[in-house]
Amino acid sequence: MEEVSRGLPDYERPPVIEVVCGILFKSIDALLAPHLGLLWEKYKPEYPFCREVPPLTPAIERFGEAPKIDLQLADVPPLPRTWFVHKNDNGIIQVQRDRFLHNWKKVRPEDEYPRYPKVIKLFKERLSQFESFLEENDLGKIEPRQYEMTYINHIPQGDGWTNLNEIGEIFPDFSIRTNKDRFLPKPERINWRTSFLLPNETGRLHVTIRHAKLRDSGIPLILLDLTVRGIGSDKSLEGMADWFNLAREWIVQGFSDLTGEDVQRNIWRRKE
Repeated sequence: MEEVSRGLPDYERPPVIEVVCGILFKSIDALLAPHLGLLWEKYKPEYPFCREVPPLTPAIERFGEAPKIDLQLADVPPLPRTWFVHKNDNGIIQVQRDRFLHNWKKVRPEDEYPRYPKVIKLFKERLSQFESFLEENDLGKIEPRQYEMTYINHIPQGDGWTNLNEIGEIFPDFSIRTNKDRFLPKPERINWRTSFLLPNETGRLHVTIRHAKLRDSGIPLILLDLTVRGIGSDKSLEGMADWFNLAREWIVQGFSDLTGEDVQRNIWRRKE
């Protein structure tokens, strides 16, 4: 939701509150818990906090075949997903045996989204440090299986809507009829999911629209998540860069297609 080449939409006040860039790769079974302590030393000057969370299960995009669960069985015990958290809380490096992710996250009202060039630059730099660490410790190389990019948006009550009957003001494709003969009341909750194919089976754009409340204030909001997962035929560093640029284009254009013109112009201040 920011200025990009080829005339992509740009907003002065985009509602994005988190961006995640990641890579899923063939499991590095040689990576053990003690190695993560050594890895932390590389990141620790900027990422001084550490947490353990459950590992993510692979969700592989498949084309032309029935969906199936993708499990990688290994002879080693499961390893938690480790978070290295930035000193200002805005950045998170996530590492597990088959995945590397980097998050930018808004944690304070005054935090401004740093825009895609900086977000993708941080991801590439942190990933490069991880790859160097693997090489230095003879742990193997990353063999990409899939890339992923997610934009998470918060649209609080008051930003173009007051109740869920007005969901069509934000998302014209999902409007609710409110004629006088309608029997059903306004929705209590909303949870919509849909997906779109990228060209040449390079991935899918997954869109989720949900109703929620802010944990601290209890203010109602609409959560809009846009995730692209997939991979192209070129698995080189250049191919990875091209894939992320394509994913970003689909997310930005998808956001524009799915949201209403009035809220784009009056709330998020779309630039002409």
